[in-house]
Amino acid sequence: MAAYFSTFLVIVTLISGVIWALDAWLWAPKRKARLAVAQAKTQQLTEEAQATILREPGFVETAKSIFPVIAFVTILRSFLWEPFQIPSGSMMPTLLVGDFILVEKFAYGIKDPVWRTKLVDTGEPQRGDIFVFKYPKDETVDYIKRVVGLPGDRIIYRNKQLYIQQACHEQTPCPQPEQISHTEVSRGDFLQDGVPLLRYHEQLGEVNHDILINPLRPEPTAYYYQQPGTAEGEYLVPDGMYFAMGDNRDNSTDSRFWGFVPEANLVGRAVCIWISFEFDRKPDDFLPHWVPSGVRFDRIGGLK
Repeated sequence: MAAYFSTFLVIVTLISGVIWALDAWLWAPKRKARLAVAQAKTQQLTEEAQATILREPGFVETAKSIFPVIAFVTILRSFLWEPFQIPSGSMMPTLLVGDFILVEKFAYGIKDPVWRTKLVDTGEPQRGDIFVFKYPKDETVDYIKRVVGLPGDRIIYRNKQLYIQQACHEQTPCPQPEQISHTEVSRGDFLQDGVPLLRYHEQLGEVNHDILINPLRPEPTAYYYQQPGTAEGEYLVPDGMYFAMGDNRDNSTDSRFWGFVPEANLVGRAVCIWISFEFDRKPDDFLPHWVPSGVRFDRIGGLK
């Protein structure tokens, strides 16, 4: 829907802008010319008659009223910031269902909103970023995950432990795989099918964040993406691509299962939660389930 909405905004902006320009350069001068002819024929032309001759058609009035607003929204949404709603728990505990986030669209390059061609290079994803991208298997769908692997990295995920061998850029010897250490914070803050999840604090690059592990869920290695030439649970990130994982490690369909995120699919970097709603309505509640039951003001703010 987001992709179609962006195209819709661009089309409406262009159409309303063209109508406004045609009126300013073509139709308005013709109306004034008709008024001049009418005044030459009738010296006592009433103000009402003059207003009738100069009156803009309804579609022109509509176009001129919506163009400034929709052009502003298009520019803001396409090049600066775009709001997204978190629909699943794959990024818990960092992001919860009901969080509404702002994504910085220019973080990884300024792109045109229709064909997504990069116009200006402004930066690249950094390890630990929370980023939004077009799902490689269905680019009409937006995914949000955390950047774990950069181009050239070797990612190893085995026994629910993450290892990263950073890309070797002419240094000798090349770095060895590094185990990403984590320390337990709590258990039972979150549940999955009644199972208390373990919450760990993890340092990923320059970013400190928390992850969740389900201690009773076996690792689904049979469903992992098998990259040619690598062992099970190992991934060598190709040039121009990124390896993404959810913070809710046992409840996230990410690069472990479908591969890598191409640079062309990047949408932007999530920077903050601007509002967060609770949806705790019971089946017998008077209001429908999609109506928020409360606001989590303590969640509003920047992301890490």
